[in-house]
Amino acid sequence: MQFNVMLEPMKIQDITDYLSAMDGILVLKPQPGDGTPEIAWGDLFFYYAPDGVVPKSQPFATIVTKNYPDDDTSRLDRPDAFRVNIAAGSALFQTWTADSLSGGDSDDVVIAHPVYSSQKWLAVVNPGPRTSKTVEELLVAAYQLARERFHRQLRSRHGGRGVG
Repeated sequence: MQFNVMLEPMKIQDITDYLSAMDGILVLKPQPGDGTPEIAWGDLFFYYAPDGVVPKSQPFATIVTKNYPDDDTSRLDRPDAFRVNIAAGSALFQTWTADSLSGGDSDDVVIAHPVYSSQKWLAVVNPGPRTSKTVEELLVAAYQLARERFHRQLRSRHGGRGVG
């Protein structure tokens, strides 16, 4: 599955559908009454979890729809604004941030995550025509890293033996 080259901004549902089509994806969408903190309501968290159990690790991608107390540089308080955040890994993070390691507030541009850049997260506010293909590629890379980490940890728990 690939995003079509778009003349319009991507929608949250486009990204959710794209990731949901991958094997082993668990999508969490906190909402009132589910025990999650109110600040997370309406945001999305994407995990590689083929067993359907939320891993103890961080998600490999998130979509946030509002400013957080320590994070307002993306100006997500605008109508329909959102930011996709991607655990890109060291190599891709370095590739995309070689010129600047600070987050920005521009839409449809790959930036270092304004809070989690030290953990090698990238972000795109309101992805659109300039970044849709890049967002797709970064999401696939983050998914593959999460998948590899999951299976490496599974092998470790089973003494290096294959499981199946």
